[in-house]
Amino acid sequence: MTSTNQATEARSDYAEAGGEPCVYLSFDDGPNPLCTPAILDVLAQHRTPATFCVIGAYAAGQPQLIQRIVAEGHEIANHTMTHPDLSKCMPDEVEYEILTTNKVIGMACPGASVRHMRAPYGIWTREALAASAKAELAPLHWSVDPQDWSRPGSEAIVAAVLASVRPGAIVLLHDGCPPDELARCPHAGRRDQTVTALAQLIPALHDHGFAIRSLPQPH
Repeated sequence: MTSTNQATEARSDYAEAGGEPCVYLSFDDGPNPLCTPAILDVLAQHRTPATFCVIGAYAAGQPQLIQRIVAEGHEIANHTMTHPDLSKCMPDEVEYEILTTNKVIGMACPGASVRHMRAPYGIWTREALAASAKAELAPLHWSVDPQDWSRPGSEAIVAAVLASVRPGAIVLLHDGCPPDELARCPHAGRRDQTVTALAQLIPALHDHGFAIRSLPQPH
C-alpha cells in the first residue's frame, strides 16, 4: 500500500471558477440524526447550498436524511463506508470502502448524483485516487479547516474560517463523527458549536463579499 499523502492531486479549491468570489461549504462524517437536521435547518434559513460527505454505514441507516439533503438542493459526496485510514487498507479494501458507499447512497436516494469522494482524515493514496477514478468520483480535499470537531467554541470556529478563507476556498466542517471516535469519546458526536457557528458564518462570509455556491462540475 502506498501511504504517501497525495492531497495535492485532490481538489482543495475552485479558485478558477470566475465571476464573483465564491466559497464552498462541506460537512463530513454524517448523516447524524441529531446534528444533520439542525445543519440543514440553518442552510435552509439562509438559502445556502453545501456538500455533505457521508459515511456509508450511517447513510444506510438514515435514508430519510440522505433524501432530505438531496431534496433541499445539496450535494452528497462519498466519505467511505466506515471512515478508515485508507493508507492502512489493502487495495481491495479501499475499493470496497468507496464502491459500497456509492451503492448505499444510491439505495437510500436513487436520485442522488454523487460526483466527489473525500478521503477520511484527508489521507490520499494512489490506491484511493485510483478507486475514486474507477467509481467516477473526483477527489475532494479542502483549503480551510477550523477544526470544529475539537469543539473550540462557535466564535473560534467562525474566526478561524474568516482568517483563512480566500476566493474559491472549500471549507471543512462536520455534521457527525466517525464510528470509532463515537465509541471512545462521549462528546465526539456533538456538533452544536458547528450549528451555532454556521448561523453566524454564513452572513459573515456574505459581509466579506463572498457568495456561497454549490461545487462546480468536476473537470
